[in-house]
Amino acid sequence: MSLVTLLNAGNGQGGGFGGIGGMLIPFLLIIVIFYFFIIRPQNKKQKETQKMLNALKKGDKVVTIGGIHGVVSSVKDNTVIVKVDDDAKIEFNRSAIASVSKSDAELAKEAAEKAEKEAALKALKEEKAAKKAAKKAGKAAPAPAPAPAPAAEAAPAAETPVESAPEAAETEKTETENK
Repeated sequence: MSLVTLLNAGNGQGGGFGGIGGMLIPFLLIIVIFYFFIIRPQNKKQKETQKMLNALKKGDKVVTIGGIHGVVSSVKDNTVIVKVDDDAKIEFNRSAIASVSKSDAELAKEAAEKAEKEAALKALKEEKAAKKAAKKAGKAAPAPAPAPAPAAEAAPAAETPVESAPEAAETEKTETENK
């Protein structure tokens, strides 16, 4: 079948497949769009909610779907007992919990860990800045070359320290100036 025949079939001239194919492609496109923009995000949110509900424990602060705020006092298989006031406890299904915030102890622990990490990060930044400043200071003002001692000239060559090329040139220059 040639390309021209397939194109004509899409226009309704020659075959019945073009009509079905012409309707099938937009339908499949709509299904793909629904999957990526509606179904997939909903499944992700549902998994996160289930994970949150499975992680419920005593001391967690919760908000129910009805807007009731409280602290979890005990957890059962399918229900949670929420302490709303000093003397008021209400039993809810797990599915009635809309959101969970961590207990005060966990929040304090996380705050301490965060402060510790920030202090370590600050120390690293200060160390890097100090190294950078030392490097910059070393380039801006080169260290003065040590003046040769008269006793060093009389010493054998094997005992003299090895100098780099710029230091050796500077040493020779000062020696010729001294003579």
